[in-house]
Order: sequence, then structure tokens, then C-alpha cells
Amino acid sequence: MGEGGQLHYMAVWNITQWNNILSNIIPRAIYTKDHNAIVERLKKARFEAGLGQVEVAEKLGKTQSYLSKIESGQRRFDVLQLKEFAKIYKKPLDYFVK
Repeated sequence: MGEGGQLHYMAVWNITQWNNILSNIIPRAIYTKDHNAIVERLKKARFEAGLGQVEVAEKLGKTQSYLSKIESGQRRFDVLQLKEFAKIYKKPLDYFVK
């Protein structure tokens, strides 16, 4: 392997190793207590609205799998998406972020 190939390999190895080390030290935001609480409120709001995952996904223009991943905490979402959920579930935005 030439010198350029070795440097590239070392750089990739170092980045990969740092990512592994940091992921063990710094928990991902998706698994925080606050995130889990919002996810639970999302599910509760959907049940209270009498809607199934398929119905909500259709209203969002997404798949049922997309919504399932959000509700199981596997997928992140932003405040604009949260605003869409609030509209569909007829809840104020602060219902989810108390």
C-alpha cells in the first residue's frame, strides 16, 4: 500500500475509533428522558385522538413504519414535525413538551 493509501486508512481508522469511543461516553440525545417523555405523549395523543398509525402516517404523507420508529424512540424528529403531530392530534404544542 502506498503512502497515500496508508494515510487514508489511518485517518478512517482514527475517525471510526473516536466515534466508537465517544458513543460510549456521550449518550445520544434520542435516548434522553425528555425525548422518551415526548414520545410517550405522542402515543397517548394518538390514542386519545382515536387514530391508528396508518391513518396518521397518511396524514403526514409518510409510511406507517416511519411513525412506528418515532413512537418506539428509534427515529428522531424536529419541532416542525412535532407541530404537525400537534395539529393532527388537536393538541397544543406545549402538551408534548411539558
